[in-house]
Amino acid sequence: MIQGHQEKKTEQDMDQEPSLLHGGDLYGAARQSGRAAGELLDFSANINPLGIPPRVRQAILDHMEQTQRYPDPLCRRLVQAIASKEGLDAGQILCGSGGADLIYRFAYARRPGKALLPAPTFAEYEEALGQVGTKLMFHALGENMQVGEAFVEALEPGTKAVFLCNPNNPTGLLTERSLIVKLLEKARTLGTTVFLDECFLDFVEGEEKITCKGYLEEFPNLIILKSFTKMYAIPGLRLGYVLSGNRKLLEAMRRAGQPWAVGGLAQEAGMAALEDPDFPVRTRQAVDREREFLREELSKLGLLVYEGTANYLCFRAPGETRLYEKLLQEGVILRRCANYRGLDPEHYRAAVRNREENRRFLQAIATVLADKNIEEMEQ
Repeated sequence: MIQGHQEKKTEQDMDQEPSLLHGGDLYGAARQSGRAAGELLDFSANINPLGIPPRVRQAILDHMEQTQRYPDPLCRRLVQAIASKEGLDAGQILCGSGGADLIYRFAYARRPGKALLPAPTFAEYEEALGQVGTKLMFHALGENMQVGEAFVEALEPGTKAVFLCNPNNPTGLLTERSLIVKLLEKARTLGTTVFLDECFLDFVEGEEKITCKGYLEEFPNLIILKSFTKMYAIPGLRLGYVLSGNRKLLEAMRRAGQPWAVGGLAQEAGMAALEDPDFPVRTRQAVDREREFLREELSKLGLLVYEGTANYLCFRAPGETRLYEKLLQEGVILRRCANYRGLDPEHYRAAVRNREENRRFLQAIATVLADKNIEEMEQ
């Protein structure tokens, strides 16, 4: 177990390192590559390869007048639609401006004195908790990167929050629900809130057997994060929500941010998305097929690929710490994972896209690796 600390980066540092903190920074990558943003193939952002559903696109166009008035601050119609979809009471739902907004709202509402996080995991948890002075304890997952019994054992008295991403980001590895229930039981006895991020679970076949939303009443110390961003390809609109049986916590989170958390167009897009229950099914079929294709082809290139289950793959490129820069010169953006605790500069994450784009990505990475081999032979 290690205690964490924050290393703040200046704007200049971030401009020189596009896509290091997050995926999808087309603008910074374009400046670095000397190309227009539209010319780059972005494998750093894990967005649905099927794109925006037609129903959602039309809803955005049909409700442009929403921009002329303030949106519903409580997202009433959207909350009711989510409640119907999730099979929950509307009082168990809070909407926000994307998953990140709700992570920060939780941090500012609860201000936990000490929190436990696996390493590696989504870096935004650490950033949000660091802003409120939380003492961060990191549990290293080890070489297989799997969350196991040791993570539950690492939860100790005095810990006020524990964060878990399922499937984990960036590895894509799943944690068994039975283990999460053990974590919830121990956390309840210690008075610890479990923040469970299920944003990528929509991409996993059999998600109903994995999600913990059925435990909200039994465990009021559980809060689950969900997002429209990835599944419905609308990161520019910003829309997410949390589920919890702890209504006081949800109210505290609502008050922890500005009152109009979700724009009108985002609310309309969310309601339209929920009217197409077949879209996630088609997405999972496409993602499963393309993920296996990418996994096989990346492995053939000598890369060590984790057995991810979501719409991205994490891999290690032995001896190659500048793969991002080299691929950028080929017009491809990859997600570097050096800023994830527990990973090093040889680790990368690639989104799962459509077959044509995946082939272009594989060709680019094959070219870069072949050039590296030639250079090594000439030395």
